[in-house]
Amino acid sequence: MKSSSLRVGKFTFNWGSRTYVMGILNVTPDSFSGDGIISKGEVVQTALTQADEFIASGADLLDVGGESTRPGSAAVSVDDEMERVIPVIHALHATFPDALISIDTYKSQVAEEAIKAGAHIVNDVWGLRADPELARVAARYKVPVILMHNSSDPASVDVREKLGNAYIGSEYQNLIEDVKKELLESVALAKNDGVEESQIVLDPGIGFGKTREHNLELINRLDAIRSLGYPILLGPSRKSFIGFTLDVPPDQRVEGTAAAVSVGITRGADIIRVHDVKEMVRVAKMTDALVRNG
Repeated sequence: MKSSSLRVGKFTFNWGSRTYVMGILNVTPDSFSGDGIISKGEVVQTALTQADEFIASGADLLDVGGESTRPGSAAVSVDDEMERVIPVIHALHATFPDALISIDTYKSQVAEEAIKAGAHIVNDVWGLRADPELARVAARYKVPVILMHNSSDPASVDVREKLGNAYIGSEYQNLIEDVKKELLESVALAKNDGVEESQIVLDPGIGFGKTREHNLELINRLDAIRSLGYPILLGPSRKSFIGFTLDVPPDQRVEGTAAAVSVGITRGADIIRVHDVKEMVRVAKMTDALVRNG
């Protein structure tokens, strides 16, 4: 690996020792999974309650996002996104001072204000391609970045009732090699702007610009992405490839998510990003006991 550990605040990730769990806090009204906090009442208190449950269940990180990334979703302005996430991050940082917080955004202005409010990590679903200033913000504040592979094309979205939105017709010359190549391009963007190599985490982008078959192959061959030498975040939780495989809506995808998480861990995932924290913490612990040394 490029580095065997990563220190963030008071927390140290010892890569390879166990799987770390990131709990999703969607501060949105339109999350594909039906867990958008804005639709559930008072936003900050709802987020704090959910975060408290996640931490009690064993979450290592809290991932706060203010813009839905489901296929076909509408973009959110910088001001609207900050209005959603900054009060939540302030409250999380004040209430849970030892909790690790990541900001799920591709906008540099949002990331900078989130870091000032207490976020420790930037999670960019566009791998620094959407806003060139974002890498410079991460470098300036010396925060780690999660770089996701994303070749989404809104024109190729298939919308189906119950199963949700999915990408169709996405084409790759060679799925694994194309994903590796484009992730390394994002790594170069980060390093060129001063992000330290030890502070880079890669995400293969399950569900983003990929068909059901692509997603299944990518999870099964995650070790090829891991061979690049960077820690890997895997985010299969409740996604449409599970729905299309099992013919179930998002709120019935916990078993499918568990299967994807378990196989992903055996193939080298270091962090799993999930909605169902309690259940996936148990899946990760059991899988770790089976496949990790010690």
